[in-house]
Amino acid sequence: MYGYSPKPEGTVIRALRQRGVPKALSVRMVLVAICFLWGSAGAQRTPQPPFWAAVSTITDFEKSENARLAEAQAAIESIPLVRGTRTVDNTLEPFDEAILQLEDARYLAMLVQDAHPTEAFRDSGSVFLQKADRMLDSLSLTRGVYDALLTLDVSKSDPVTQYYVHRRLVMFRLAGVDRSQADRERLQKLRGELVEAQSTFSRNINEDNKSILAKTVDLDGLPQDYIDRHKPDADGGVRITTDGPDYYPVITYAKSDALRRQLLQATNDRAYPKNRDVLLQMMRLRYEIATLLGYPSWADYNAASKMALNASTTSAFIASLDQVARPVARREFEMLLAEKRKSARDAADIRDDEAEYLRERLRRSTFNFDSKLLRSYLPAAAVKQGLIDTASKFFQLTFQQEVGVPAWAPNVETWDVLDKGVMVGRVYLDLQPRPGKYQGAETLPVLSGKIGQELPEAVVVANYATAAAGDPGLMELDDVTELFHEFGHAVHRILSSSRLRWAGTNNRNLEFDFIEVPSQFFEKFPSLPIVLTSFARHYQTHQPIPPDLMAQMNRASTFGRGMYVLDSAALDSLSFELYNRKPGEVDLDVFCSDQLRGHTLLNLPSDIGRRWASFDHLADYSSAFYTYDWDKVIVEDFFNQFSRDNPFTSDVASRYRRTVLEPGGSMSANDLVKNFLGRPQNMQAYQNWLKEEFQDDSGKQGSVALTGSTN
Repeated sequence: MYGYSPKPEGTVIRALRQRGVPKALSVRMVLVAICFLWGSAGAQRTPQPPFWAAVSTITDFEKSENARLAEAQAAIESIPLVRGTRTVDNTLEPFDEAILQLEDARYLAMLVQDAHPTEAFRDSGSVFLQKADRMLDSLSLTRGVYDALLTLDVSKSDPVTQYYVHRRLVMFRLAGVDRSQADRERLQKLRGELVEAQSTFSRNINEDNKSILAKTVDLDGLPQDYIDRHKPDADGGVRITTDGPDYYPVITYAKSDALRRQLLQATNDRAYPKNRDVLLQMMRLRYEIATLLGYPSWADYNAASKMALNASTTSAFIASLDQVARPVARREFEMLLAEKRKSARDAADIRDDEAEYLRERLRRSTFNFDSKLLRSYLPAAAVKQGLIDTASKFFQLTFQQEVGVPAWAPNVETWDVLDKGVMVGRVYLDLQPRPGKYQGAETLPVLSGKIGQELPEAVVVANYATAAAGDPGLMELDDVTELFHEFGHAVHRILSSSRLRWAGTNNRNLEFDFIEVPSQFFEKFPSLPIVLTSFARHYQTHQPIPPDLMAQMNRASTFGRGMYVLDSAALDSLSFELYNRKPGEVDLDVFCSDQLRGHTLLNLPSDIGRRWASFDHLADYSSAFYTYDWDKVIVEDFFNQFSRDNPFTSDVASRYRRTVLEPGGSMSANDLVKNFLGRPQNMQAYQNWLKEEFQDDSGKQGSVALTGSTN
């Protein structure tokens, strides 16, 4: 260590004590400062051990969680005790320490709840997730901490520190810290109940692993490797689950209408009716919180901390999606209907369970593209290596796999992330389905990261076919896109958390409706020829993907965007409108059905109103599911700055990393956009992407107008 000796450390501790910092915290701050100086001096640090090694049993996990929560509480309690002038060291430093400890406790608990194979371990994860969330809520209502930050003079501090304090004060006020004591106590009680309800809602979905029993004949049309993995039982029945690796091939390829319809219904019905009372409780709690804070609805309150700022902007944005997508969707719908009439002459509508199947048929008949052929070039091992290689090349990072690392489940992989030879974090890949596991895809930042104190670590949780002897685990292109999406989240976390002084200025400090930009940006890479050709090899012949197949793929991928946006807008609307009213006014089944039917062009079944039960984002995103579409607009604007032929060679890639990813939440999302684009975002690139199918080779709009339709 540079210049370290016991005597200077003692001098510094005494100086901190004289400035009002309690002794125990003074010692910790000195150690952090030493590490900070060490790290910033460019010395090679000893890599920290993988996080799971210390929490591999329930006892160790609970001990670790309790220690983090206790450390956070000690830091919080020290802030009002400061004597004399408040400084960044004696006020913001312990506040940031509390944020780090609480966030680390929270996300580790969420990982255990969502991904551990053992139910008892998952139960413990739920308990500590709720404890961490309650402490975060309590902190946001602690007047002594708010007053301390409010009186802290940061006018001479660096811009990141100034923004950090400003943003946190805004969030304190939005939480209700400036309300009466009675109101704060009521808000804390309500939020505690909400935390428990959110956890219950999500676990009800995760643990409702439904399945249906099909016959061998029902598998007609499905890829051979899928059929090989689904052997009939002694009675000739084939068990198919609602897990992603089972679900998506059936919806896309199965010729049996009954099979697709039955599996879609089972998937939508997860946690039904179990989640009814839970959702109604979340709606009631959120409405009371919002109105107690002076907002007319939760949707309005929830938007106040985001780029959208208010419910009116959110509502207008969802309406604009419908407006720009509907003319394109109408043309796509007519093409799908014509495809359906080849086998059902008098067809007048398209059911939701046959939409993806008909899209796949149309891709073959109109674009000469068969997705099943593409799957043969996407074995899981090659895709994973392609992901690592692409991320390494684009983000200018090195990924090195650690083997034999303890983890919460078999087959979890550990990857060290290095920047110019220096370790800056870790990424874990947990990609196989199992009972009780979260059935979607998510990225969890289990270690926040703070320069000189800890490196950030993130876990990618997803569910894909498991490669095994004789089974290469072939993936759909949508699976590959999703994996790149989640890895984009992970890299954003590593880059934003490994070089900032404050743990609380990582990407979680961003406005929430920007958080999907880096992930949706990176998910576009598998469709680029320069990327796909680098790893797509036939699993049997090892031949590279033919150029004509790739061209057909990209041509076919332009079809269906309008209908997709309408269906996405339907979920945006359901999420938003559900929380934009008094909960007592809502019949969930009727309301859900009306919202979905109000946007989609598809014929929905009579029981579609149950879709709310398995819509997991009603718990975490609540009214802000629009985030995905909001960020898609920004992503298309961003991606338009790159060369599709080779996004790696341009200095735009390094500028994107420097101006969008590395700052994390150290400035507003609007500033990130302006720093990269040189202007605010607009919808032009998004509209061009949406209409690409109906443009001629020159990029001009086709002969049929794309505006003016209202149906």
